Amino acid sequence: MQKNWTKHSVTKCLAVAAGLGLLVAGAGTAQADPSGAPTFRSLAGVGSDTTQGVMNAIANAAVLNGQKVLGSYDATGSATINTKAAAACQNLARPNGSGAGRTALLSELGKNSGCIDFSRSSSLDLSAAAVPLTYVPFAVDGVTYAVSAGSSLPMDLSTADLHAIYSCDPGYVGAGPNYSIHPLLPQAGSGTRKFWESVVGITEADVVAKKYPCISDTKGGKPIEEHDGRVLDTTSLVPFSIAQYIAQASTTLADIRGTAQLGNINGVPSLLLNTGAAATRDVYNVIPTSKIGTSPWSDAFVGANSLVCQQSTIIKQYGFGVHTSCGDTSKTTG
Repeated sequence: MQKNWTKHSVTKCLAVAAGLGLLVAGAGTAQADPSGAPTFRSLAGVGSDTTQGVMNAIANAAVLNGQKVLGSYDATGSATINTKAAAACQNLARPNGSGAGRTALLSELGKNSGCIDFSRSSSLDLSAAAVPLTYVPFAVDGVTYAVSAGSSLPMDLSTADLHAIYSCDPGYVGAGPNYSIHPLLPQAGSGTRKFWESVVGITEADVVAKKYPCISDTKGGKPIEEHDGRVLDTTSLVPFSIAQYIAQASTTLADIRGTAQLGNINGVPSLLLNTGAAATRDVYNVIPTSKIGTSPWSDAFVGANSLVCQQSTIIKQYGFGVHTSCGDTSKTTG
């Protein structure tokens, strides 16, 4: 296990990222829940916090037959959302995270309500679903860990180191209940949480069973929201989307990094192109498999020329890498 740690400046990494064109100064602020005409869009989507910013911007730009067709609703905000004009689509509970988005999509598809038409997901879940779903990739993200400025925690870790930390290995976190390193996870249902558990080699079942007592997924009694560096103190670390960090640094998204700095995994700098990061993941829009060939789902999501895949400039602006198989429909649930 890696023991000789040296601390590196994230400022240098940001400069490299800027040189690669990843930071877009003055790129504009993020869109929130749909606003403006039409009030209700043909396709309403919910779910991932990681991709809400980029999908909100794409929804604002994607036009079919002269009208915006995508309505992307944030993971957090008011307790409820109104997705369509029908009474059944008013005051729906707002889903927070990839898992919650998938659950809400399946629930509304099961009712045949037409209230939710797609979900955003930063993780792939091909487990059996009551209504078959297709995960359509559109971008690539990288995930690493963040620590606070002034922390004595390492800025370079291997995946073996991260496994030891998140497994509460006494050799890393100190024997007994007073752990000296405090690993954090985002809220249950988060796609980033699910992905990070796979990176560090732990399971959700063991986390829920509290097998790892040094891990927390709350701060001040509240669930930890993804990509919010303000939850960090000098003893903690938390997974962080590289795309989110880049977009927040450029104020494309609201900057809630606090004093968070990104660490490197396996010696790979964190703020280079996402497709070259040590822990990369595809991000998806999830649609009913039965709608792959049906407009407007097919227009919006399917194929390299779909409305979403045409927005490569926006995808890069929000810190993501463009997916080489954007619009692919081969990943379906059982």
